[in-house]
Amino acid sequence: MSADPFAAAQASAARLAELTEAPRHDVAVVLGSGWAPAADAMTSASPAVFEFPVAELGGFAEPTVGGHHGSVRSAVLDPAGLADSTDPDGPRVLIFLGRTHLYEGHSPADVVHGVRTAIAAGCRVVVLTNAAGGIDPGYQVGQPVLIRDHLNLTGRSPLGGPPPPAGYPSRFTDLPGLYSLRLRTLARAVDPSLAEGVYAALPGPHYETPAEISMLRTLGADLVGMSTVLEAIAARHLGAEVLAISLVSNLAAGLTSHGLDHGEVVAAGRAAADRMGTLLAQVLTQVT
Repeated sequence: MSADPFAAAQASAARLAELTEAPRHDVAVVLGSGWAPAADAMTSASPAVFEFPVAELGGFAEPTVGGHHGSVRSAVLDPAGLADSTDPDGPRVLIFLGRTHLYEGHSPADVVHGVRTAIAAGCRVVVLTNAAGGIDPGYQVGQPVLIRDHLNLTGRSPLGGPPPPAGYPSRFTDLPGLYSLRLRTLARAVDPSLAEGVYAALPGPHYETPAEISMLRTLGADLVGMSTVLEAIAARHLGAEVLAISLVSNLAAGLTSHGLDHGEVVAAGRAAADRMGTLLAQVLTQVT
């Protein structure tokens, strides 16, 4: 990663335009644990999908966690919610088939490099997905939940360190309304059954204790995970609208009689991936 993470994002965006022959992208999607097959549901009808390792863009750290692929896909979505690269009116979507995390030993700048690259490439909407533990006792495994707010308990921020270069917004970013009401309303119009909740982000990689889950419930959290919030903050800082969706992949510690396992988290994501890909495609054709 460059000493200037914003310059690194601009360089990656320039390389993206070169590889895809697309001068700009409209929407970025970051897929969480096990969500990668959702990309197929979003783009399977497109005869011209560009996909390549994120390493080809420069500045990216390779994911080391199961369920996260180190690749990125570019395609055009049509107004009906199906991929069709011949439709000039559909938004061009940039899909990251996985992400990196703080617990892999990466810096906040590494974690948000994909989001900053996407915005440098023209994206004004950023969709963040994740697999999360359900704290709200009403949630069921396999249920998608819109994030309406978060608790950043990682102790880190992508805006820490030296201030942004001249020409970028102040690092003192205001966060009310971070998770766009407009985008959440569009998502609920597609699927009125979608619930909303507060996502608590912890650094991981270990899962939480029952006492910690009890604490998080008292603080107002409905979901818990190890990603998303740093990317959301970075996107908001650069003026993008954010939509975030958690898939409840397991019930949080103390709410289930058996232990937690990352393999089950990935499996839950894969099981719901086609349905979630279709939902995202239908939402994303309306956002720009």
